Amino acid sequence: MPGIRNVISTLGDNGEEVMGPEVLLWHYPNNDIMNGSLLTVESNHFCVLKSRGAILNVYETGQYTVATPDRPLFGSMQQAFYGGQSPWQYEALYINRSKLVVKTNGMALSREMAEMVYSVDYYIHVETREAAVQLVQHMPYRGHVLTIQEVNAYAGPVIEQAVNQVVQITPLESVNEKIHDLSQIVFQHLQQFLKDYGIALNTVKVLVFPRDERMKALISLKAFGLSEIDAVRYYTAMLMAERGIVSAPNMAIGQPFSINGVQPTVSTERYTVNTPNTPVATPAAHPTQQIR
Repeated sequence: MPGIRNVISTLGDNGEEVMGPEVLLWHYPNNDIMNGSLLTVESNHFCVLKSRGAILNVYETGQYTVATPDRPLFGSMQQAFYGGQSPWQYEALYINRSKLVVKTNGMALSREMAEMVYSVDYYIHVETREAAVQLVQHMPYRGHVLTIQEVNAYAGPVIEQAVNQVVQITPLESVNEKIHDLSQIVFQHLQQFLKDYGIALNTVKVLVFPRDERMKALISLKAFGLSEIDAVRYYTAMLMAERGIVSAPNMAIGQPFSINGVQPTVSTERYTVNTPNTPVATPAAHPTQQIR
């Protein structure tokens, strides 16, 4: 949109908003910002105007006429010497000030060295003009977009360290009892880290569970008050029932399975217990048989 009154905004040519819920920062990609350009800022955005790497101003909601300290070249001189582009390039960086949700997950080890999977949802936003400047100055990005996934790439190791700080000293079946303390520790570590980038942290939600599905099922059965051996029996019985094995209820109650009218299986004790060697009887000779 070249021209002295071109409009700079986050709306595309078809009127679609460029900054969705996954975009924290968007860099206006065109090189046509100059004196007299109209800078439009939506109600949920900040806009940082830069020139030659220096921050000139931070705009909130509204439409503003860009007034730069430099005087751009126009007409034939600009076309001849600079190929149609002014050497005074100005950049508009839009900051999403809405509350954005970021999701991350990873693995930690319990006190017994059992693998635990954690899932963390946290909500972030850029609150003030000063925070928007801090984000532009300290958070690197590639291309024209900074997404929440790229922010999460920085925050992920901090979350992992905070989760392991609690999980590694907690027994496997007691981890969920520490969820409140775990959420508080993750919040404190993450808030301190994101503050350096001008990002405010609102809420953190943490979920931790065993990676092994069998272990998860056994812990759930123990939560009903079953002992360890009863939990194993009930879990085995559920697997047997899923496969249509009729003796599944007997496994659950720990009783042998038998069918009426059918001889029960003979014990194998007589075949496995060592018995003393007994002499083998010699068959008697036939009375009519002569011994030579």
